[in-house]
Amino acid sequence: MSKSQQWIERNDQVITATYGRYPLVPVRGAGCRLWDADGKEYLDLLAGVAVNNLGHCPPKVVTAIQEQAATLLHCSNFYNIPQQIRLAELLCDNSFAQRVFFCNSGAEANEAAIKLARKYSGEKFGPNRSEVLTALASFHGRTYCGISATGQEKVKEGFAPLLPGFKHLPFGDIEALRSAVSDQTCAIMLEPIQGEGGVNLPPVDYFKQVRHLCDEQDLLLILDEVQTGCGRTGTLFAYEQEDVTPDIMTLAKGLGSGVSIGAMLAGNELATHLGPGTHGSTFGGNPLATAAGVATLEVLLNDGVLDNCRKMGAYFCAELNKLQQKYNFITNVRGRGLMIGLEMNIEGGEMVKTAMARGLLINCTVGKVLRFVPPLIITRKEIDQAIDLLDGIFSEVA
Repeated sequence: MSKSQQWIERNDQVITATYGRYPLVPVRGAGCRLWDADGKEYLDLLAGVAVNNLGHCPPKVVTAIQEQAATLLHCSNFYNIPQQIRLAELLCDNSFAQRVFFCNSGAEANEAAIKLARKYSGEKFGPNRSEVLTALASFHGRTYCGISATGQEKVKEGFAPLLPGFKHLPFGDIEALRSAVSDQTCAIMLEPIQGEGGVNLPPVDYFKQVRHLCDEQDLLLILDEVQTGCGRTGTLFAYEQEDVTPDIMTLAKGLGSGVSIGAMLAGNELATHLGPGTHGSTFGGNPLATAAGVATLEVLLNDGVLDNCRKMGAYFCAELNKLQQKYNFITNVRGRGLMIGLEMNIEGGEMVKTAMARGLLINCTVGKVLRFVPPLIITRKEIDQAIDLLDGIFSEVA
């Protein structure tokens, strides 16, 4: 029995079966590569589901984590934490925001955003104005609030009753949003690009129209940038490419290069509605996580990563478009930066398994969209390797 199989059998004895796990046991990573317990090498185009934006074990982040782990791992948020302050300064200096709340995940960041929106609206307009409009095919986390906000029925099955106060509309349909606004609506919450929903891009000027609607109706615009943030689309935050300013933004995934961290960002005046005792997180913004976040942002901002993301994203899409011309079951290639979806008219689950067997890690979402979210440091040579492997798999399907 291989080392990997031994680990898999042990996993099946003690871990809850909430994931449909593949027979892969990763034990080491570097850059865009992973190695399993048996020494097999993989080219990783999933990057921990858009988490390892700087690749596996980025040296500057590893050094920051090592130094912080030897100094101070955790202390209470009753105190002022230098690493937390520095990360908040970096986020505010490079975004619309003036205030940051730190937590541990994207779901927690979205919970904080919804709590802030409802508290602000309740204090300004009264208690009956608490509804949040979100999009069909959206994904906002696995907590009760997160699945209530999410516009996908599959994540809700078996968990009724859900939290009230959410309404889901077609993504990209401004008239549907406008028609749904009522005197109970307090906010609109959207992903700039829907990741779990199939890498769905918004129509041109959609977010400008949403921003205008929010201004017109005195609603808050919440952007869930858990997956699109931290450089994934070629700019530090995806909202920059839409030429709009949100009222609240949420981050997680790529912010800590693999260390658990989430953040909710807002302006000064809005953030005052979350005063002492209104919200909190025991581990949120601890020294270790925020030291990782500081190192991550410094690399993103100073080491040419965003430029590489834009260039390699354009190259990857161009190569995938060549495959679309070659195989008629590929119906669309879409994306921004290195958040790319290849849509097919056939199921993609078996392709993911075949790719893994051949040393390529990818993902399939909504059944028929292959999702590529590789590290932002990926090279042309690595993209060419991925294209060759995909070409071989597609040729067998055809």
